[in-house]
Amino acid sequence: MKNNEYQCIRKMIDYINRAEKYTENINFEEFSEDTMIIDATVFAISQIGELVKNLDKDFQNKYNNIKWHILKGLRNRIIHDYEGINLELIWSIAKKDIIQLRYDLQQILDNNEN
Repeated sequence: MKNNEYQCIRKMIDYINRAEKYTENINFEEFSEDTMIIDATVFAISQIGELVKNLDKDFQNKYNNIKWHILKGLRNRIIHDYEGINLELIWSIAKKDIIQLRYDLQQILDNNEN
C-alpha cells in the first residue's frame, strides 16, 4: 500500500471516530434538534467520501469488500443537496454503518503494517 493510501485510510478512521463521538450519549431526537451536532456529523461523514478520491482504482478493486462508490456517492449527495439531507439516514450511518467500515479499514491497515 502506498503511503498516501495509508494516510487516507487513517484519516477515514479519524473521521469515523469523530462522527461516533459527536453522536454518543444522545438519541435521535437530540441529534435532530442540534444543528451543531448535525453539521459536525455530516461533515465527518462527507470527508470519508472525499478521501475515497485519493485511493486509486487498483486499491479500491483490491479491497472491494468496501463499497467505495457508495461512500463517494454519499459525499456527493451531501455536498450537492445539503438542505435535503435525510437525518435518519445520517443517524443510521453514524450509529451503525461506520462501525463495520472502521473495522474493514482497520483490517487494511493491520494487514499492511506487518
